[in-house]
Amino acid sequence: MSKLTRAFLPSPALSLSLAGIFQDGGSTAASGEVETVEISSENSGAGKYRSDEEEEKHIIGNNDDCDDDDDDNNCINGSEKKKKKRKKYHRHTPEQITEMEALFKESPHPDENQRLQLSKQLGLHPRQVKFWFQNRRTQIKAIQERHENSVLKTEMDKLRDENRVLRETLKSASCPNCGFAAAATTTSGKECITAATEEQRLRIENATLKTEVEKFRSIIGKSPHGTSPNTSSCSPPGNINDQENRSSFDFNTGNFGMEKSRVKDTVNSALNELIKMATHREPLWVPSYETGREILNYDEYTKEFCNEDYYNKMQPNKSIEASRDSVIIFVDLLWLVQSFMDANRWQELFPCLISNASTVDVICNGERENGDGAIQLMFTEIQMLTPMVATREMYFFRHCKKVSANQWAIVDVSIDEDNIDVSSQKCRKRPSGCIIEDKSNGHCKVTWVEHIECQKISIHSLYRSIVNTGLAFGARHWICTLQQQCERLVFLVATNVPVKDSSGVDTLAGRKSILTLSQRMSWSFCRGIGGSRRISWKKIVSKTGDDIRVSLRNNVNEQGEPLGTILSAVSSVWLPLSHHALFDFLRDENRRNEWDIMSNGSTVHSTVNLAKGQDRGNAVTVMDMKGEEQSVWVLQDSCTNAYESMVVYAPVDIKGMQSVMTGCDSSKIPVLPSGFAIISDGIESRPFVITSTRQDEKTTDGGSLLTVAFQILISNSTSAELSMDSVDSVNTLISCTLQNIKRSLHCED
Repeated sequence: MSKLTRAFLPSPALSLSLAGIFQDGGSTAASGEVETVEISSENSGAGKYRSDEEEEKHIIGNNDDCDDDDDDNNCINGSEKKKKKRKKYHRHTPEQITEMEALFKESPHPDENQRLQLSKQLGLHPRQVKFWFQNRRTQIKAIQERHENSVLKTEMDKLRDENRVLRETLKSASCPNCGFAAAATTTSGKECITAATEEQRLRIENATLKTEVEKFRSIIGKSPHGTSPNTSSCSPPGNINDQENRSSFDFNTGNFGMEKSRVKDTVNSALNELIKMATHREPLWVPSYETGREILNYDEYTKEFCNEDYYNKMQPNKSIEASRDSVIIFVDLLWLVQSFMDANRWQELFPCLISNASTVDVICNGERENGDGAIQLMFTEIQMLTPMVATREMYFFRHCKKVSANQWAIVDVSIDEDNIDVSSQKCRKRPSGCIIEDKSNGHCKVTWVEHIECQKISIHSLYRSIVNTGLAFGARHWICTLQQQCERLVFLVATNVPVKDSSGVDTLAGRKSILTLSQRMSWSFCRGIGGSRRISWKKIVSKTGDDIRVSLRNNVNEQGEPLGTILSAVSSVWLPLSHHALFDFLRDENRRNEWDIMSNGSTVHSTVNLAKGQDRGNAVTVMDMKGEEQSVWVLQDSCTNAYESMVVYAPVDIKGMQSVMTGCDSSKIPVLPSGFAIISDGIESRPFVITSTRQDEKTTDGGSLLTVAFQILISNSTSAELSMDSVDSVNTLISCTLQNIKRSLHCED
């Protein structure tokens, strides 16, 4: 279970039922017409919780004959008669249950006046309303406890296994060379060799990291080489351990030279600008009737926020991207704020956008309770899901601030460019971020502002339009990804899901294991196809004339992937179709044989289908591909939102997948994902920024940009090299797949 998911579980605003949590479908869920199934957190079978009506029967049946206080004595004296007397049962109507559910979501503990008012409204006795709320609270508490017990049990099993391994290691003798258990057997010799190889790999990795640290220190002018500065939590002056508690920004010798006071002034100024950018309308933001989005009027911006001379000086070699968007999401406000301030959770929240993220320094930890006022120096690498567009590397301050009782702000602003090395000036953040406003019933409104200043660089012709108009890294992309990931987390922890959204798996543990495995598969896919400098891509030409990028990597000890040498091949093409139509075609199991040359005419049948979002396209399926000689299982993860779509799949071991379906740990199941990433080509009638000197641009109809990616294990050895046979094989695979897709969709050249 990932750090992001584990942090999401105890969220106080989380409702364990999917009914009514999404505003778009709230009316359907609230009416009680959606058939649901209770999924057990145990591996043995379905859950055995009683429904609301059954709970009410149990309580009301025991109390219905004693509703009036004056009859208490008669009830006691007539106990023998009551044994012979059949108990009365009361069944609430759907309308009564709906009203009580609505009040329960707002106030699980209604006071006496609320219960009295509701009982009059529904025609019930106040005691019946009281018992219903008691039963409902007990039921929710039992579900939460069962879920928490299941999670804790899994964690305890892992700790026991680790403890057992450590005890066995301590009991055995030690090899003088590597420190592992020494024995005369061949197995022990292999363990020693593996340990030595791992030690050497760690030494190389540490040397690389030290080089990166020294490089960054030379950029920002940190402490002299060899000094190991500590982070600070804004300790008051006069602290005994003042030297130890100082942030690395206190060592302000060198090119950077910004004191903490200047850092705080910078982020406070950026916060004020972000709030205005998020709340002001015309003339600062001009609505576009052609595209349905807002465009920043840069003439007004320069008057409001910056010096016009600076803007004119920046124009020749820089471009500006500015965008704003908002959405209402079912998520806990404080959980979302904490996710933004944790680099690992932030990266997991935006797997399609963030290739790498880290917290370089903590300037101020803020308040202990909620982190209000925290300031961090962060590094990130923003990507597109194609190697044809280079990633954007940025250093920036991140500041979180509680603006009001129900509003928080997360603001990002880059370091002053005059004090940064030229190599890191290609892209910087002007005040950007989001305003998060707490709404009722666990919902939050997120208003996102993205304001980037970049050097003008050469971009591949396929992606030139979507990058230059700001759509590739704009607010809409961030907000759509955030909404999709929050929906996925809600469906992951939900225990009461509609029958149509969960087929093929009978247990809650099994459902979570499959969803967790599919998410790991998609994260691996996103990390492996971007234009990051850590991936060495080589360009070849396909048999159809399209460009193909290939790279080779060695997996030495990563348990989530097959061990050996892995060949990755990626190609991107333009198709005259909407990205939703292309997505529906690629995820359809009935049409898989039209493009998948590996299926060889096999019959494809879904054995598991799990929803992970409101859109039917957001689903995880396990497909059984039956051929003449053997059967192959394929795990497929389909993701879609208003900006982009993905279809990621990987063949899986049948026995291993069956164990995952029963709820076993999926972290050691090896998957090597391939798949498709689909976005609109970005051709629109107007750009993201308008000025008084802008020339009119012509309108052109657009289509979709399809990225096809395959990963193949070419050798079990980690020292294999790229051969021409492997290149020819992957060239044929990609060329035939693209030809089949174009032929099926009538998009041939």
